[in-house]
Amino acid sequence: MNQEKSTETVSKIPLNEVQKTLYQTNDKIYPRKVSGLFARLKFLSGFVLLGLFYGLPWINLNGQQIVLFDLPGRKFHLFGMTFWPQDAIYLAFLLILAGLSLFFFTTLAGRLWCGFACPQTVWTDVFLWMERTIEGDRPQRMKLDKAPWSARKIRIKITKQLAWISFALFTGFTFVGFFTPVRDLSQALLNFTLTPWEIFWLLFYGFATYGNAGWMREQVCIYMCPYARFQSAMFDHDTLIVAYDKGRGEPRGARNKSADYQAEGLGQCINCTLCAQVCPTGIDIRDGLQYQCVSCSACIDVCNEVMDKMNYPRGLIRYTTENTLNNKPTHILRPRILLYGSVLLIILIGVVYSITQRNLVALDVLRDRNSLYRDTSEGMVENVYTLKLINMDDQTHEYQINATGVEGLTVRVELPKVQAESGEVLDVPVSLSASPSQLKVRSSEVEFTVQAVDNPSLKTTTKARFLGPVPGR
Repeated sequence: MNQEKSTETVSKIPLNEVQKTLYQTNDKIYPRKVSGLFARLKFLSGFVLLGLFYGLPWINLNGQQIVLFDLPGRKFHLFGMTFWPQDAIYLAFLLILAGLSLFFFTTLAGRLWCGFACPQTVWTDVFLWMERTIEGDRPQRMKLDKAPWSARKIRIKITKQLAWISFALFTGFTFVGFFTPVRDLSQALLNFTLTPWEIFWLLFYGFATYGNAGWMREQVCIYMCPYARFQSAMFDHDTLIVAYDKGRGEPRGARNKSADYQAEGLGQCINCTLCAQVCPTGIDIRDGLQYQCVSCSACIDVCNEVMDKMNYPRGLIRYTTENTLNNKPTHILRPRILLYGSVLLIILIGVVYSITQRNLVALDVLRDRNSLYRDTSEGMVENVYTLKLINMDDQTHEYQINATGVEGLTVRVELPKVQAESGEVLDVPVSLSASPSQLKVRSSEVEFTVQAVDNPSLKTTTKARFLGPVPGR
């Protein structure tokens, strides 16, 4: 009976209302400009991050671009250090550190990354700043969009689009500058000699910046970013979140500044809706915690301004925890925080130590598989090897090869000079000879040592097996 009644109720909903619910277009959001402590912190964060992005490619250290991912040369230059494909393990640890950092800071302070450091947020703020500079603040932009097309409106819109496109193309150029030396890239751009791949990535990254930060904006955060969907798995009742204090604010209502709101049965929220007007994703924080909230803290700043004008205490909207809002004790240092922090610190220390101690010369030893060993005319037992020497230093070096492990072991290098350029993998044929009388077992362990002639600190050792006849035969 209840199922029939429910079906009957649903069938009475007009079809156009159902279609509107399913296919409703998003209304454009016009965030209002805001000032305050968090706005200044956000500006500082964006200034530093954008400064690093646009500035690092132009900084040289010892004649080398300080950050350069040289894919054709298969080497990455990072702050005076060079990494090779053999160092890919550090990339894996870097991704682990990034993931753990996200877990740690999300558990501690919610979507702090989204509000202050996410590239989507940072570049959206830049595009919004250009839009406000050209079209005006929220009321002017809304009025301009509603006005009929005119010469003035076309001029303003074209000016904004040209500013957006120019900045997006410059962003694409800078992105390519991390993979092609930016000074060479600049010269190629001026001479119209960019390679097809450079043109493609310049336009692709520029278009992505233009589309994501200029047009899609909050839709990237709400619909495309997976972080918004699984963030709740990292939240608990002690996580710092941007929240509206309903205990103080409700019931809402307009009132005179001099009025006794308590006598009128009102809370401290004057229902000015400014917190919703400054939100870049278009939500009302007073409706509670929502996955669309990126914790940009704009609502905190604007609400504090209103509280100051009304002579009410600040913090009606603030960074707080659910436990605090429910008058329960809050625990900042809790097992999840300690676990994430400890693992993060241990891995970070391990990675830094490993990088500082990494060897810039690598050696692999391959035995000659055509014969186990051979007897020489001098009555010696000889084993043949191929040494693969990898010079991972920035300089060319000449190397000396030695071997130990068997008494009287003789090393003969088939190359006149063992010299490897930066990043070169050098195949070095080497033979070891030993007297049969010195071979106590069928298979003896030997150790190859490779050391740079001009830099003794560039040294590595690798073990191998030396085969001979069975003793006594």
